[in-house]
Amino acid sequence: MHSVSGIFPFKWDINVYRGCEHGCKYCYALYSHQYLKSETESAGEVIDIGNYYRHIYAKTNIAEQLEKELSRPGRKRELVNLGGVCDSYQPAEKEFELLPEILKLMIKYKNPIVISTKSDLILRDFDLIDELSQVAFVNIVSTITTMDEKIREIIEPAGVSSENRFKVLKKFKETNASIGVHTMPILPFLTDSPENLEHIFSKTKEVEADYILVCPLNLRSQTRKYYFEWIQNQFPHFYEPTRLLYKHGSLDKAYTSHLYQKIVGPLFQKYALSDDYMKPIIQNIPSSEIRQKTLFDF
Repeated sequence: MHSVSGIFPFKWDINVYRGCEHGCKYCYALYSHQYLKSETESAGEVIDIGNYYRHIYAKTNIAEQLEKELSRPGRKRELVNLGGVCDSYQPAEKEFELLPEILKLMIKYKNPIVISTKSDLILRDFDLIDELSQVAFVNIVSTITTMDEKIREIIEPAGVSSENRFKVLKKFKETNASIGVHTMPILPFLTDSPENLEHIFSKTKEVEADYILVCPLNLRSQTRKYYFEWIQNQFPHFYEPTRLLYKHGSLDKAYTSHLYQKIVGPLFQKYALSDDYMKPIIQNIPSSEIRQKTLFDF
């Protein structure tokens, strides 16, 4: 296990896979393959960033290792996040079917979880998640960045449609799980239009989500280089404006201020939606079992 600094409502993060087939062009986790020592690396081959989307590593002994941790004497039932680095329900899960065994362990130990996904494969495990929600806190989150399917297919090529993601959330309203929407990241010039964001907010209201989180694109490490190259090739007319927004590293403050004050803020008021993702957690999990300092990764 290794630690990553940050503020999270959970201490434990389980990544069943390394790499992600969804192919999101803004993925912040492109760096993660550099920690893997494969045969091709040892042979001296350079592993390019695209391999993060193509070379998927499955942790086939994950259930065995997880039970060792969950059964440890004195362990509290702390909130566990499934898939902070990659999507647990990416296409590889159809073949490996690792999530059902993990969910069965969570039920056995009545352990609270958060699952964030861009896939409707999660519906395969609806009954298990429903059962878990009867004995522990469950939060199901869908990342939804745009309602324009032409754009979505370009920026998230292997994810399911945004409409299907909302259908997933609506289905889980039939359980005791809380549900949330992550409009993260907002991509300047691609998904930041008032029309797109209002469409997302209206659908979020329609499915009665417990909260919606909104955050613009941050560009760091390998992701920054990859994203700029992708924009230059795919949307060359947006390349220079995008580069100028990030010329000081972080996103231009004037852009961010306008986004939140003129677009996002009014939408929260119009649709009476909450951005308090901690509220359902605090209501359902003892404070002693909520960690906000360190993230660990199986």
